[in-house]
Amino acid sequence: MDINPTFKFRPLPPVVGTHTFAPSATGSPLGDLELLIGRWAGKGFNTIWRPNHTPGQDRFLELNLTNEILEFTEIPGPIPNRGFLQPDIEMFGLTYLQQIQDANNGAGLHIEPGIWASVPRTSNPLEDPTLVRMASIPHGTTVVAQGAVVPPVAGPPLMDRVDITPFQIGSPTRKIKFPETNLTTPSQFRSSPADIVGITQAMIDDPNSVLQAALTGRTITNTRVLKVSSDTAVPGGGTSNTAFLQGAVAGPNAVAALMNATFWIETLANPAGGADLQQLQYSQTVLLNFNGLSWPHVSVATLQKQ
Repeated sequence: MDINPTFKFRPLPPVVGTHTFAPSATGSPLGDLELLIGRWAGKGFNTIWRPNHTPGQDRFLELNLTNEILEFTEIPGPIPNRGFLQPDIEMFGLTYLQQIQDANNGAGLHIEPGIWASVPRTSNPLEDPTLVRMASIPHGTTVVAQGAVVPPVAGPPLMDRVDITPFQIGSPTRKIKFPETNLTTPSQFRSSPADIVGITQAMIDDPNSVLQAALTGRTITNTRVLKVSSDTAVPGGGTSNTAFLQGAVAGPNAVAALMNATFWIETLANPAGGADLQQLQYSQTVLLNFNGLSWPHVSVATLQKQ
């Protein structure tokens, strides 16, 4: 049976009351999420430490240049949430589908359906408007990442350096270097030379340098920032993993323990004149925990509105 194209939530009984959302240029309760609607495509870079089931070698470093398509569709109407300790609320949101392939060999790397939603101010808990991303990852992890609304930047995005060096679980300063990150050191436990054409040492040392290089020669007049985390220290958020990923008493096979992600929606001056251009960049780090360490899995991309 086909889904009705006019699908829209119609809660019974209806949600009553007004809500305060993040400010928007158009007054939409979606806030900056409204700018995501549509299809985006572009290129990026992915690094992931995979568990390795070889005696004496617990890791494999996979490196990928990527091609990506990311499509957002508005959910018609409000999404009702019933309250017990406070009045009901309504959220507004988008569905999305992310598809990523290896640019060197064409292999499919990632497909992710999910939802972004705008949450109004609440009294229980006492929170200003927030954004939430709900992601489903086919390896066996679901993620809820939430974050406060960040003011826009008048100009290009501000990007911190990101490091893929593993560290002891719970101790980010206790880093442990491994030879696989050095491209001058041959390793059978790193992607083969044929699969890493175009990848440089500078990219491995700081994946966000790929994003900064994409901005060279471009004039960014405005940047909207979407920043979310699954850190349970923030109200809401968390990850859930399949039994295989969680493992047993000996420890996990590879638990996705934490996700931090920042998306930058950028307005670019058109070098040919005419209307401004829209660009989406993101930097995401997922901590995979296995064998006593947290292994940063970093993905970055620069996408253009189609």
